[in-house]
Amino acid sequence: MRSGKELLIASKVYAQEHRWTSWWHFWSTLVVATALLVIACLDLPWYVCVTSSLIASLVLIRVFILYHDYMHGAILNGSIVAGAILKTFGTLALSPPGTWKHSHDDHHKNNARHYGPTLGTFPVMTTSEYATASRRAKLHYLISRHPLTFLFGYFTVFLWEMCLTAFITNPRKNYDAGLAILLHLGLIVGLSFISVQALVLGLLMPMAIITCLGAYLFYAQHNFPGVIRRDGGEWDHVHAALYSSSYMKMGPLMNWFTGNIGYHHVHHLNAKIPFYRLPEAMAGLEELQSPVVTTLTARDIIGCLRLKLWDPDQSKLVTFREADQFVT
Repeated sequence: MRSGKELLIASKVYAQEHRWTSWWHFWSTLVVATALLVIACLDLPWYVCVTSSLIASLVLIRVFILYHDYMHGAILNGSIVAGAILKTFGTLALSPPGTWKHSHDDHHKNNARHYGPTLGTFPVMTTSEYATASRRAKLHYLISRHPLTFLFGYFTVFLWEMCLTAFITNPRKNYDAGLAILLHLGLIVGLSFISVQALVLGLLMPMAIITCLGAYLFYAQHNFPGVIRRDGGEWDHVHAALYSSSYMKMGPLMNWFTGNIGYHHVHHLNAKIPFYRLPEAMAGLEELQSPVVTTLTARDIIGCLRLKLWDPDQSKLVTFREADQFVT
């Protein structure tokens, strides 16, 4: 087994973009998403429109992964066209490029390293921290990790946390968060003038779905049974990638919709690997082939959502029931 530095060097082989492949994924995904959204807004039988909107929602998750990889510099780096389209998408989808990149880059640099709240991530408290926290701090923590927070991620995670809170906290630095709110509200008003159908099936329902699923995916890939956290001088980038980031096993169709984001341990090892090469990297690097596995089954979803606190003595995430001796 290679050391951390050796594994990083070995992963660079897969961090080479195939430019034409990137363009194919870019344009084909945008065309499919646009066509489905248009169909959802047309005067067709309701079941056709609703189905088209549902499928469009899943395809938009893939568009977000294109945006995500572009912001990492993994695909289409330097392209004015791709940058303009994807940054516009990110802004309208309440993930403004400046604010989102700052928070996401910080997440990669400190994956499973820090406790407490940080912009764009779900806070983790230790059992002792929670036991001594104020009622207000406990309430905020409970809300931040409550299932309803994920279900209504449109408002709680993206509109409130990623945009409104970021803008209020530092309006100069996060000015694009304020811009995102204004443009998103403008889009809502514009579509409402077209028709209620266009507003609901062309925007509100897709946003509700992609934000809910997106928030849960991000959470579950770092809050799962078997996760290992290190902090301080013990923290190591490669260790955090391999043991603090999960492999979410999905079928081929869901892997396509989610842009292979389930290969999250590979992505955290080297964020420059294009999403379409993540399976190839996992297959080619032996050290990446024994990750902790999660799935989108109801059992695994419930199992991840029940995890609330980090127990340093047991070196694992525990439920409130398991840590009840610490909870007041």
